Amino acid sequence: HYRKKVMLILSLETPLTHIQHPSLSAGQMTDLIYTEKELVQSLREYIQAEESKLAAVKSWANKLDALTKVSTSDPEGYLAHPVNAYKLMKRLNTEWAELETLVLQNPSDGFISNMSIHRQYFPDAEDETGAAKALMRLQDTYQLDSEAFSKGKLPGNQGYLHLLNPAPGIHSNAILTVDDCFDMGKTAYNDADYYHAVLWMQQSLKQLDGGEETVVSKEDILDYLSYSVYQMGDLPRAIELTRRLVAIDPSHQRAGGNLRYFERLLFKQLNELNQDYQPASEEPIKLGTYIRPKDHLPEREAYEALCRGEGLQMNDVRRSRLFCRYQDGKRNPRLLLKPMKEEDEWDSPHIVRYLNVLSHKEIEKIKELAKPRLARATVRDPKTGVLTTANYRVSKSAWLDKEDDPVIDIVNQRIEDITGLTVDTAELLQVANYGVGGQYEPHYDFSRKDEPDAFKRLGTGNRVATFLNYMSDVEAGGATVFPDFGAAIWPRKGTAVFWYNLFKSGEGDYRTRHAACPVLVGSKWVSNKWFHERGQEFRRPCGLTEVD
Repeated sequence: HYRKKVMLILSLETPLTHIQHPSLSAGQMTDLIYTEKELVQSLREYIQAEESKLAAVKSWANKLDALTKVSTSDPEGYLAHPVNAYKLMKRLNTEWAELETLVLQNPSDGFISNMSIHRQYFPDAEDETGAAKALMRLQDTYQLDSEAFSKGKLPGNQGYLHLLNPAPGIHSNAILTVDDCFDMGKTAYNDADYYHAVLWMQQSLKQLDGGEETVVSKEDILDYLSYSVYQMGDLPRAIELTRRLVAIDPSHQRAGGNLRYFERLLFKQLNELNQDYQPASEEPIKLGTYIRPKDHLPEREAYEALCRGEGLQMNDVRRSRLFCRYQDGKRNPRLLLKPMKEEDEWDSPHIVRYLNVLSHKEIEKIKELAKPRLARATVRDPKTGVLTTANYRVSKSAWLDKEDDPVIDIVNQRIEDITGLTVDTAELLQVANYGVGGQYEPHYDFSRKDEPDAFKRLGTGNRVATFLNYMSDVEAGGATVFPDFGAAIWPRKGTAVFWYNLFKSGEGDYRTRHAACPVLVGSKWVSNKWFHERGQEFRRPCGLTEVD
């Protein structure tokens, strides 16, 4: 039957329809909160055994104990803040490892045994790097300066985050220290991302100059900052920063040589342009000082603007063409007594939202079924045809079959009743979890002409339509946006949106290129049902023209 074939092919080549780092789901992050709490308790028991030898460790434990009391009081609320998620990664990958080294100087079998048991579940260096990059992704999309992040001040979908705190104190420790900012900048620097390296090293320097206690030295910050500024093409400021470094440490290994090189390079440039020397700007480096380098995505600016709620093309004329109605699925017996509430989200292409599609109980059951199966979402490499992870899609996904639980069969039938399209040739229900920083950059759900074999082995034709269930509200970010015509659809738990990817002729509707904006605060759960052409011949007959 089609279902078994669909399940087989999905594992081979189907393109899937990206902080918490993408390799960890919200549920796994929550488990880490409790793991950290258990480790703190283990540490306290160790302190009791060797308190006289572990004064420094005890101070550490007190700090972590206070932190985990806050985090475990509402793990999901705590992890909803991207800074908390990043710092959890940083603690478990870096700082706990440093603590383990300290403890090994005076071995304690109980504590080390506990650490060894849990270490297999700890995030690694790649996870910590991913969490840092997620913060930078949010910084770019929502135009947040490093200071806003370092102080934990983030905007929400209804205002600023302090208006949305789920519980007192949950985000009160969501701040970045001098050392945190330095590590953020170093992550960017090691990736040759000098644009973000400058922003975070500058913030680290600003907080250090403000008197904040730190482990990292000012010399190290200036060393990274000056070279990153040089890479951004700002020689006068690079020279000024390097001079500050030389004044602090005249014997610095690289500073003297860099300063002479920068000065010679600037002198050469001024001579070639016949210009006089202009001292570096006294304005502090901030968001907008330098232009962010272009990347692979041509509609980057339009996409990110829509994510911020800017550039929306909704107007009074278009709004006058949008209506709400009761939808009974063309007199479907299952919808006659309780029709679906349908709202127009956009006129052309026609996008509708259905209200109360999934109940809270159904959503929780679907999440329960999906959580053990969640894996990093993949996309098909158009050149090799191999499923691979990609930075433009950061989420966790799982596929659910009607045989997994009766609720899946019920949901599939409901989707068929609402849309009038058969689910016999549709893909399995895909459940996706986008944590903080999770996104899916602009993409098409259907296969284009340059990808003729994308669904060939399924034997069910192209993806004719998309049914997207929102299974959670999102505190900030996470909109579904359509850059081609300037629409943004915000998640509302229990609702679903539906649109056709193909015209009735079978030609792709390229206007439906869409994206899942990064989640700024919260966790976004969705489930997708992708319908295919086969079996829809009489349910959605061909049109008379190519664009009907």
